[in-house]
Amino acid sequence: MTVNIETETENTLDFDSASVIRAVVEAAADYVKCPYEIQVNVLLTDDEAIHEINREQRGIDRATDVLSFPLAQYDPPADFSMFDDCETEDYFDPDSGELMLGDIVISLDHVKEQASAYGHSQKRELAFLTAHSMLHLFGYDHMEEDERLVMEEKQEEILQQLGIVRD
Repeated sequence: MTVNIETETENTLDFDSASVIRAVVEAAADYVKCPYEIQVNVLLTDDEAIHEINREQRGIDRATDVLSFPLAQYDPPADFSMFDDCETEDYFDPDSGELMLGDIVISLDHVKEQASAYGHSQKRELAFLTAHSMLHLFGYDHMEEDERLVMEEKQEEILQQLGIVRD
């Protein structure tokens, strides 16, 4: 498993964010029973930068807490059989052989604000946003109410497996 984490902000958290992110990425892959070693890129940034990315990539002119950019489109979510018959160079890193899931962008400004607003730790908020985004990278969505409920349940189960619960 390769988790590339880049930080492009002066903002910091009061714990080892990289170890939390790696643990959640691994737990999410285990949770959906991903049969491959995986590769994920994570950018930790601030509201100004995520606002710009959101505007450029999605046409939404505001900051957000997390953005997910999956490389594959699953149907149904977390159905890895699609990779059995595909051109491996499309989805697998030629050097490591890992399944390239995509990119995650997290605003540390939002991590701090939402942790305070929801009354839990920054660690829990970062873990939640990472789990949420990982599920997007595996094809889950929350555009419809039933999808939202499924995703919320899976996010909580991933965090519970790690012992990261609401304070």
